[in-house]
Amino acid sequence: MKIKSIECFTHQQAPRQLSGARRPAWVADAEVANPMSKFAEYKRYRSSWLPTWPGFWVKVTAEDGTYGLGPCSFGRATAAIIQDHFAKLLVGQEALAIERLWDMMFRMSKPYGTVGLASSAISGVDLALWDLAGKIQSKPVYELLGGKMRDKIFTYATGNDVDWYMECGFKAVKLACPYGPSDGVWGIDQNEKLVAETRSLVGNDVEIMLDCYMAFDVEYTVRLAERLRPYRLKWIEEFLIPEDLDGHVAVRERIPWQTLATGEHMYTPWPFQWLIKHRALDILQPDMNWVGGITACRRIAEMADVAGLTVILHGGAMSPYGTHLTIAMPNMPWGEYFVGTAPGIPLAEGHSYDGSLAPIDSYVTVSDTPGFGVDIPSEQLIPFN
Repeated sequence: MKIKSIECFTHQQAPRQLSGARRPAWVADAEVANPMSKFAEYKRYRSSWLPTWPGFWVKVTAEDGTYGLGPCSFGRATAAIIQDHFAKLLVGQEALAIERLWDMMFRMSKPYGTVGLASSAISGVDLALWDLAGKIQSKPVYELLGGKMRDKIFTYATGNDVDWYMECGFKAVKLACPYGPSDGVWGIDQNEKLVAETRSLVGNDVEIMLDCYMAFDVEYTVRLAERLRPYRLKWIEEFLIPEDLDGHVAVRERIPWQTLATGEHMYTPWPFQWLIKHRALDILQPDMNWVGGITACRRIAEMADVAGLTVILHGGAMSPYGTHLTIAMPNMPWGEYFVGTAPGIPLAEGHSYDGSLAPIDSYVTVSDTPGFGVDIPSEQLIPFN
């Protein structure tokens, strides 16, 4: 079965009616430590410096009319790579030769760099190809990956509305760290206050993690980890910029007792290979929408499994794309569920398309529908220009 076309679309649908909000969501006015926090004019809000490129969908259609859909990030920049470059070489190729197609995209992007935007473009096409493969073979993607390792996925909530997450039944929470090196000792005190209040609220039977969003340096990471040691964090995440590989080794050596995690802003399997080789981390966190799709994530998981390390996808429980891989891999025991809607709004109302399932009492399942089970009516797909 050959590929007939590769196209990019936006999803146009009526706004969802959200009900029952008790207060604004934490994201409405939260300060979160980030790599731009050192610049005062951009410190308070990430929205002041992040790009506004919209997400879109990649549609890969086979010659018999069957098609697969894959989400993609970063708007026109990645759509141009897909439409102007990848599609011209991939159309006419065998649709089920996913490893070959991934390798072609990886290599043809070399002149302008494979990491970053090109890696995200690869991800969108790869996810659409896996969806297409499942539909052609009338199997859910997890079966194409070898079948289920578990019947359901343990899921943790990411965000700072912790009281709401407890009400929703979550048994683990990951906090967004508010302050970083530019806030000095006061910031360390405030970060400890947040973690201490959370531990008091959730008790000793709920796990707590801390997301640092590339905001720290080695020294600050070590100082904060030592301050937070009494609160028994399960892990500290993404504390350095992703390029500082040697810094990850330095942190590992200075706080060997703390579980460390990172990876959502690393692209292709190669940085993960380096981190595994140098034993710099305990938990690898690729984002399948950015790192290179299912194909890249499976390679990372297999390398990590041989080394005895864990993989937990960034945002892996938020869509069927992540849950199908998670439920099939032996070393992906947890899924992340980011909660951006306000307390009181049912979790399922926060999903932007059909096919995603909301966790119940900290667990989520997957459907048996062929492909990923994503169903977007064709009339809601508008060509992306």
